[in-house]
This record gives sequence, structure tokens and C-alpha cells, in this order.
Amino acid sequence: MTALRILCPREHTATDEYIAEAAAILRNGGLVAFPTETVYGLGARFDCPEAVRRLFAAKGRPADNPLIAHISHPKQLTELVAEMTPLEERLMLTFWPGPLTLVLPKTEAVPALITGGLATIGVRMPAHDIALALITATGRPIVAPSANLSGRPSPTTAKHVAQDLGECIDALVDGGETRLGLESTVVQVRGKVIYILRPGSITREMLVEETGLAVQGGTATSEEPQDTPLAPGMKYKHYAPRAAVIVYEGQAVSDIAAEIEGDPKDLAVIAFRDTLAALPECVARFTLGERGQADTAAKKLYAYLREIDDLGLMRVLVEGIAPIGLGEAVMNRLYKAATQVKGR
Repeated sequence: MTALRILCPREHTATDEYIAEAAAILRNGGLVAFPTETVYGLGARFDCPEAVRRLFAAKGRPADNPLIAHISHPKQLTELVAEMTPLEERLMLTFWPGPLTLVLPKTEAVPALITGGLATIGVRMPAHDIALALITATGRPIVAPSANLSGRPSPTTAKHVAQDLGECIDALVDGGETRLGLESTVVQVRGKVIYILRPGSITREMLVEETGLAVQGGTATSEEPQDTPLAPGMKYKHYAPRAAVIVYEGQAVSDIAAEIEGDPKDLAVIAFRDTLAALPECVARFTLGERGQADTAAKKLYAYLREIDDLGLMRVLVEGIAPIGLGEAVMNRLYKAATQVKGR
């Protein structure tokens, strides 16, 4: 394995020389981490089985956890997708490029290795100029799970990628901090119902407003119980730091304060600004911003969890937020990462 090649485009925008180098690595069967609007992805050509196997090995990813394919133009769907319904096409036209993954029937050209043996494949078109330019220059769809060790918090900066995968991949395109901070919403259309397999920045409310149809699944606390996951994030423990994550619901201020008074050592708190103001200042503190708003929680959660690990802290107390709109996706990630949930 050669040293990791870090490509840093000027002002973190698509730059021809860097895109060309990264695309050449992908075309030759290499692994390249790159930014999207959600988190950093670890890319491999969808039609290069050896590269895909290397990707699974680099992440330590279970073989039955399907990958999402990324495209830069709808015409690339013909390589991946056998058919689309009018409703699926409507969702595509409305939300692409953007953080929505559609689970669709796959073509015979899609290797079973990518889909975990399923007859479907998740596809999305990222809303990021570096990602789109890289896919276009590669000339083929790219499969790209989050560029982290399996189970760890997803990476929202190039530094996070290098920490987890620096010795296992060929190149890293540094596009700065990602804009959204949470993985894409994953949906599957079943008749006249849209089923959320993983909540994200395209919220339940946005889907209902656009289509007027029923939207099911996607609750913060549950997904379909099944041995074979239909989408990433549905079966295994995810997004977890080394520190124990304790999520507080309900009257979080008094509960967190009691925990701090009992044993403040090696402790961090992630909470809304007003909650932090009411707590002792003897612990590491990370703000979720203003109460009732989920944008900061979504954008900063993974970075906070990684920073807490870097500080060597052993416990993190996290204030739960209302599972409405973007808050549904934030709580989904917290429940997946949590060692314990209090106040349910």
C-alpha cells in the first residue's frame, strides 16, 4: 500500500487537475474518498468487483450491508436500474441532485456483492460539485458508503477520513466540511406508499408535501425488523464513538445535572444552549444551538462525537430533540449510537 494521496482542490471546489487524478485512480480499480453534501463517501467503481471487495475490507463492513450507488446524470440509471415508476421518477426529478436515495429494482449488470444479494439497489445523485465532477470524469457510477470504519461516526471532514482509513485507501479529495452532516434519506416506493428506510435531510414532511401520499416507516426508534437490511443503517450498530453515549429524553436538564454531580470525570455533554447554561461548567460542552432547531445537531453531531473521542473522554450525555422534521434523522442516529436511553 502506497502513502495516502490527499488532493486539496483550491477553495474546496472541483478543480480539473485533482478531479482527473482521482478519477484515474477510480477507473484503475482504486479507492477514493470524496465529499458530498451529506458526509464523505468512500468510492469505488460499481463494476469493479475487486475494488468493491477492497472497500468492504477497508471499512470492516459486513457483506450483507448494501452499498449506495452515486450517479452524476440520470442517463447512468440505465446501468443500474431495471425500471422506475412515475412516482419514483417524480421523486428523482424533485429531489435530485440532493440527499435522497431511491431503492429501485436492479439490472443484471449490478453485482450481488453491492446489494447484499438483494434484487434492489439504492441510488442517488449528490448535490456537490466535487462529487458530481468526479463521477462524470470516472465515466461510471460509483458505489460510496460513508468513508469511515464500520460502526464509527460518519466523517464530515477530510481529517475524519484520514483518521479512520488513511492506511487503507488510495486517495482523499479534501472538500472541506460537509454542508448537511447526516447521511441521505433512503426511501422505497411500495405501490402508492413511500416507505422511509433511513431518515435524513429530505424529511417525512417534505415527501408528504411534494406527493400528497402516505409516508410510512422512518421513525426515530424503529425500522423494519429483518435479517437482511434493505438499506444502510438498518441492521447494525452505527455512528458510535468509543465513548459511551447516553441519550436523555424528557426532563434532560435535571437528569444531566445529577449525572454531572455524581461523577463528572471523563464526561462530555451535548445539549441545547439553554440546557448548557443551566449546567455546571466542569465538563466538556458542545452546543446543539437553539432549542427547536435541528440544523446544528445534524451538521455537528458526528464531529462532536469524534472530538470527544480525541479528548479521551469516556462518556457523552446527549440531550434528545423532538423527532420532527430533521430531528427525526438526528434521533435515529443517536439511538443507533446509544449505549443507553433515559427518560423514555
